[in-house]
Amino acid sequence: MSKRAANEGTVYQRKDGRWVAAVTFWEDGRRRRRAFYAGTQAEARKRLTTARKAADDGLPLPPERLTVGAFLEEWLDGKRAQLRPESFRRYADMVRLHLTPELGRVALTRLAPAQVQAAYARFAAKGLSGTTIQLAHGVLRKALDDATRWNHTARNVADLVDAPRRTTPEMQTLTPDQAVRLLDAARGDPLEAFYIIAVTCGLRLGELQALRWQSVDLDRRRLQVTATLQGVEDGEPVLADCKTARSRRIVHLPAMAVEALRTHRTRQLEQRLQAGAIWQDFALVFTTARGRPLDGNNVRTRSFARLLQRAGLAPMRFHGLRHTAATLLMAEGVNVKVASEMLGHADISTTLRIYSHVLPDMQAGAADAMDRLFARA
Repeated sequence: MSKRAANEGTVYQRKDGRWVAAVTFWEDGRRRRRAFYAGTQAEARKRLTTARKAADDGLPLPPERLTVGAFLEEWLDGKRAQLRPESFRRYADMVRLHLTPELGRVALTRLAPAQVQAAYARFAAKGLSGTTIQLAHGVLRKALDDATRWNHTARNVADLVDAPRRTTPEMQTLTPDQAVRLLDAARGDPLEAFYIIAVTCGLRLGELQALRWQSVDLDRRRLQVTATLQGVEDGEPVLADCKTARSRRIVHLPAMAVEALRTHRTRQLEQRLQAGAIWQDFALVFTTARGRPLDGNNVRTRSFARLLQRAGLAPMRFHGLRHTAATLLMAEGVNVKVASEMLGHADISTTLRIYSHVLPDMQAGAADAMDRLFARA
């Protein structure tokens, strides 16, 4: 090959069929040469254009040996300060549990769409849901968007891959009899009031974790949902705004919830006296024995799982209690708009879409009501 000036380059094909984009550039006052590999001539030319532009702009050339795993680790470090703790945890889980084990050793500049598609197929073979695979795809796509902008790679190969559709998990709810059994089993439990509010008012787990005493008015039998717990940083609870503007709401409490909260407050004051100086006062309604915020995973996998066992009920997701509250409200004839406001849905169409299976029974009840009305005529 003839000697070339700095920032010039060439594209050629090797004997093994791979295409090479070679570029010369100046670095630290010295003339250097870097080669990049591609599967097609078009891709090689694109990589050459990207590399030459970086050299012309005085930017570092894409590192040929940077692996997908190393890049994702570096990328996550930068995202830590930009994401809410719960969102960052989900991103980190997708990278640590799924993306790095499957794709981590591949050179970032050589990552191909077929490799990504094959990784998704292996995820599915392992039993991962379509929702989880789509979440992993979303994380990889965001990361590769940044890799492309930072000149680490010529293109975002995730854009060329079809991710599986989200799978909607089957809705789990308790029947009225099962809900009674659950709350009977919760009597005397340190989180009895927690479960009563979840079943009768439909608060989300994060909303219950973030609930403060200043937002509870027992005399007027109501509480105000103002935030959701995102996690704990440096020992301090990280509270975030509610999911939507409608999620900020006032919820009226049934008498059984008020009674349970009064008992809970007395128990918490006793715990505080016993803990003494080690009590951490965040003014939260539901805490550990030392005043710390409840850990969501502990609630789901320990406290709630054990409660279901004591009640003789099958395992279910904690979110099933929110679904239970909604279906019980509507099955009892509560107006759908009222139920929607109580649940904090963005609009009534959300309530109707999620709980449309309850409507046929409600319509039958409406027909019976018309019969009763005109029977008096």
